[in-house]
Amino acid sequence: MNKINYFWGFILTLLLTLPAFAAEQPKEATSFTKEANKKVLQSLNFSDRQDYEDARRGFIAAPKEPIKAADGHIVWDMKSFEFEKSDKVPDSVNPSLWRVAQLNFENGLFKVTDHVYQIRELDASNMTIIEGKTGLIIIDSLLGKETAAAGLKLYYDNVDQGKAKRPVLAVIYSHSHVDHFGGVKGLVSESDVKAGNVKIIAPDGFLEEAVSENVFAGNAMNRRALYMYGALLPRNEKGLVDMGLGKTTAIGSNTLIAPTDIIKKTGEKRVIDGVTIEFQMAPGTEAPAEMLMFFPQFKMLCTAEDATHTLHNLYTLRGAKVRDANKWWSALDTAINLYGDRTEVVVAQHHWPRWGKESVRQFLINQRDGYKYLHDQTLRLANMGYTPKEIAEKIKLPDAIGKQWYMRGYYGSVSHDVKAIYQYYLGWFDGNPANLNPLPPVEAGKRYVEFMGGSANVIKQAKASYAKGDYRWVAEVMNHVVFAEPDNREARNLQADALEQLGYQSENGPWRGFYLTGAQELRNGVMKVGASVVTPDVLAAMTPEMTLSFISVHLNPDKAAGKTIRLNWMEPGTGEKYGVSVENSVLIYQQNKLFDKPDFSLSASHSDLMAMVTKATTLDQEIGAGKLVFEGDKSAAADFFGMMDSFNPMFPIVTP
Repeated sequence: MNKINYFWGFILTLLLTLPAFAAEQPKEATSFTKEANKKVLQSLNFSDRQDYEDARRGFIAAPKEPIKAADGHIVWDMKSFEFEKSDKVPDSVNPSLWRVAQLNFENGLFKVTDHVYQIRELDASNMTIIEGKTGLIIIDSLLGKETAAAGLKLYYDNVDQGKAKRPVLAVIYSHSHVDHFGGVKGLVSESDVKAGNVKIIAPDGFLEEAVSENVFAGNAMNRRALYMYGALLPRNEKGLVDMGLGKTTAIGSNTLIAPTDIIKKTGEKRVIDGVTIEFQMAPGTEAPAEMLMFFPQFKMLCTAEDATHTLHNLYTLRGAKVRDANKWWSALDTAINLYGDRTEVVVAQHHWPRWGKESVRQFLINQRDGYKYLHDQTLRLANMGYTPKEIAEKIKLPDAIGKQWYMRGYYGSVSHDVKAIYQYYLGWFDGNPANLNPLPPVEAGKRYVEFMGGSANVIKQAKASYAKGDYRWVAEVMNHVVFAEPDNREARNLQADALEQLGYQSENGPWRGFYLTGAQELRNGVMKVGASVVTPDVLAAMTPEMTLSFISVHLNPDKAAGKTIRLNWMEPGTGEKYGVSVENSVLIYQQNKLFDKPDFSLSASHSDLMAMVTKATTLDQEIGAGKLVFEGDKSAAADFFGMMDSFNPMFPIVTP
């Protein structure tokens, strides 16, 4: 069967080739970039070192060696970021991003309060470990099973050193993003869960959202995620320094075990091994399925990912459904009202905790007010007729909120968050008819270049703009030249230079990743990799309807034009039956409505069906291996599988 990975595990399968062009090295920061970054140093209170103390508080131990997978490849190695120990901020890094990069360098096992520990910066997210009377309750299991297992071992080696180690009795998924459930099989086995020895607790809708979010548009998300997380950048002061929400993503094995206990409404409680947990539902906030948790015994609130030490994404640049700012601030308001007077420590599943009732309360208030401010002011300006780009230039958070370190735009940004709010309410169209049906990039680029007197003239003028530090404009205008003349090396390099300086100036980790990865690919070409969309565990968790929906996305209408194919599909594992037809270049499926005279019939698992669609195997190979039962016309089956597209995991982004 085809090996399928989420984008967080994407770089595990990198097969790097030589660059398409002679390798170009990153440039130095220009005087304009140095000045821009100097202004950041002057505008924010860098003398405030409280976060440094909090990020180190309760430190117990860190891994002594890199974390490796069974095949020997390195999954996680913080030594590659040791260049960040310097207090001298490089000219090529925004000082505020450098600050959070240093804070995210604090890694290992930490004690939060009595009976509560966290594993931090062993992966993209945190793992919170809570001691019950006899065993452990774990909130979130990191991204991969290797880092999760290493984190649990760190706890056992340094805290629970008895011969009879406390078993994991429950794993709680705070929400439906893979960096919060992907490592579950590094903590518990599926057999123990099925035997009832371990509970898997999750919010309502978790499994559907966990399976679907990165599947249907997964190939595009994978590709964009390489930009967002800077996965192909060198780890140094001119490359990847931090992703803002954490150090980076581990290169591990993503797994999934289905929940055994679903939380459906705010106020539900569970008592697990003597530990009481109160749940607050927060769907449609940072994830479609998300919940917060309060632990009255520890006076501790876990905000999942709704309140961390950054302004978060209302739209993630890798691509996903836009998040609801109105629900987000409302969820935080509910948390304040329910738990604010009882909370003395707040933990999240990224970054470090906060301690002290007043500190926690103000933290939650400012986070709440920040999201509500962006929501309300975006709609105010939209109702006055301003467009998304105009609103993004006009709005900034009030200093009382925006200058709080935990509301800086390390992961989300005011700019792309307000555009997300506009999109949530009004969609992509800004109302200007000139933008209703614009030319696609290549055709627009050719016409722009022609109007501007040819590429040589455009490049000449763009160089003058670059010399003035007008990098946003240079990146925009050179983009037209590159799409008109993709082999124009001078244009590519000039656009790369502009993007690079924008990256050096970015406070936002994903923005830096996009700018610098774009610059790298303009200069050196696109690396070739092999990867696909979902992990085997996620594929196994997909329902037959999800599988058929995903297959529908692969249908090439030109290859299907004029053809009518009818097939019956039975899945042995579930016993479900579907009549599937291709007609009018559309794939339609109906449960329990089989055709009397299909062109062919298949009895096959949905995993094997997907493997044939993605061309990881063939019908004859599957029949020969005894994996399926086939009846009917093989030529019709060949037509059916032949009309399915394969997706290029490294499609071009900064070039046509």
